[in-house]
Amino acid sequence: MTKKLSFILLLLAGFSCKVSQKNKNYTAAPNSIFEFFQYDKSKRTMVSVHRGGGELKGFPENCLESFDYISKKMPCLIECDIEMTKDSVMVLMHDKTLDRTSTGKDLVVNNTFETVQKLKLKDNFGNVTNFKIPTLENTLKWGKNKVIFTLDVKKTTPYKSVVEMVDKLDAENYALIITYNANEAIEVYRLNPNLLISVSIMQVSDYERLHEAGIPDKNMVAFIGTREPKTELVEFLHKKGIMCILGVLGNLDKKAAARGNDYYKTFIDQGVDILATDRPEAVNEIINKL
Repeated sequence: MTKKLSFILLLLAGFSCKVSQKNKNYTAAPNSIFEFFQYDKSKRTMVSVHRGGGELKGFPENCLESFDYISKKMPCLIECDIEMTKDSVMVLMHDKTLDRTSTGKDLVVNNTFETVQKLKLKDNFGNVTNFKIPTLENTLKWGKNKVIFTLDVKKTTPYKSVVEMVDKLDAENYALIITYNANEAIEVYRLNPNLLISVSIMQVSDYERLHEAGIPDKNMVAFIGTREPKTELVEFLHKKGIMCILGVLGNLDKKAAARGNDYYKTFIDQGVDILATDRPEAVNEIINKL
């Protein structure tokens, strides 16, 4: 074998290795999202990254580059928000308006996608980046075998449109839908009974309302609020096989920053399965110590 041929083969081998290599922290799409989220006390506590990041300079919220950055650092769920443009393109944006997180102006729904795709995203410190506002379609395509999404559907966006996009891209096993009341949960379940739904359960009566409406326990993951949880509610849901998400974002994150990150361990000890946070690296550090 000539030296030239050997060199070419080495280059090809190296290229092949880089192409096939996956980050160790990526989360592969499970065969069944229901089994993945069924409560089991032996399962590791999970981190849900609120708006997919944004608290790090240079990495805006609801941005694919931010999702990639944080998902390479730790296994995580990515919570992101869906708004709709004037011409009915679903894009990632938390606010009704473009002003805070992009170089755009006015309501998202008053702008066409042609206008929106020309804008640049700003991080939470006001710095303009070169990153673009992603569509839901491209986000779901990017995320397969990298992360599991929790999709926060804003008022301008029909659940039906989001569910249809999830169906189109066969994303049922790596995208769950966030709802805020029983009627929304019922709507999503009727649109597609194979979806996992984030349901708001602050007390037992909230669960009973969903159960009576015919939503199976396996289709639920329970968001239990943004305050220190009631242990009895967590235990009740666990007996049903339902995992619990606590929103530590906001006040509880601030308490942890002031008191020390060990404060997060309080909620893990109470049995909370998923911590939704603006401080994913701090939460992950505590989880790794357990």
